[in-house]
Amino acid sequence: MINQQDQAVVLTLAKVLVAAAWADGDLNADEINSMKRELLTKIPDLSAQQWASVAIYMESPVDEAERGRLVQELRARITTPLGKQLVFDALNELVAADGQVSDAERAAVDEVRAAIEGGNSSGMGRVSRLFKGRSTPSPAAASAPNREQYLDEFVRNRVYYVIRRRLEQGGIAPKLSDAEIRKLSLAGGLMAVVARTNPDVTGDEQAAMLATLQQNWHLNAEQAGFLVDVALAQQPDDLDSFRLADAFAAVSDYDERAQLVDALFAIAAADHAVNNDEVEKIRNIANALVLTHQRFIEAKLKATRPV
Repeated sequence: MINQQDQAVVLTLAKVLVAAAWADGDLNADEINSMKRELLTKIPDLSAQQWASVAIYMESPVDEAERGRLVQELRARITTPLGKQLVFDALNELVAADGQVSDAERAAVDEVRAAIEGGNSSGMGRVSRLFKGRSTPSPAAASAPNREQYLDEFVRNRVYYVIRRRLEQGGIAPKLSDAEIRKLSLAGGLMAVVARTNPDVTGDEQAAMLATLQQNWHLNAEQAGFLVDVALAQQPDDLDSFRLADAFAAVSDYDERAQLVDALFAIAAADHAVNNDEVEKIRNIANALVLTHQRFIEAKLKATRPV
């Protein structure tokens, strides 16, 4: 069993391997499965937070500056021969994962290997300049992107995390405060949960999401469309309805929470029927929102009453 210090090496290495796998602009399942099988199994009782700190780099491509910061962090953590051997073994596994190694992947892996070995050859390019000191970050590394500053949002409110990343990368100007974006992201995530109770989201359900965001939360069409697109793009497993509802309850009053449950039933009824799975999903959300049973029934009747 590896010690705690080398576990930290393994975790940082996993991030570097994901970053290197993005070098050709694509991340495939073989590369991820190899990394999980050959590397992360070395950490006993891997926690959800530890896994999230790696998974956050799978969500979107890692550019050269961010990859360089990760490699520098890895080199600073390697203080034992076992740690260094773990790194080199995993690099060999990575490049062989899918049976094909692109020039970009090979170049990225070679940069990582050379940096860890402490070389300072002219062929290492921009990344080499990040490794002249073992423990003192260079100015370039200090200013490099670090998505882990949003790790809590990645775990607790995936919609907010993705929106913030897109805005930083030149997305639409929201003209909303950060607190409003957080709250709307929670609401949007819950709407997506209900819409995806049946795997295929219909056009009517999507239209209902857009309508409630514009009517109840006064978003314009562009803002509402942006939020709905992000919310529906998330994988179901990445949207924890209890966590989203609990967080929404903490930043809203009773009337706003009740309004949200009305909206969730309207989305469920958009395809002209509310099934038992949708009712139970909304019931669990309403409980997490701390609504009374009577208010839940009122919302249900609004959506299911014959017109």
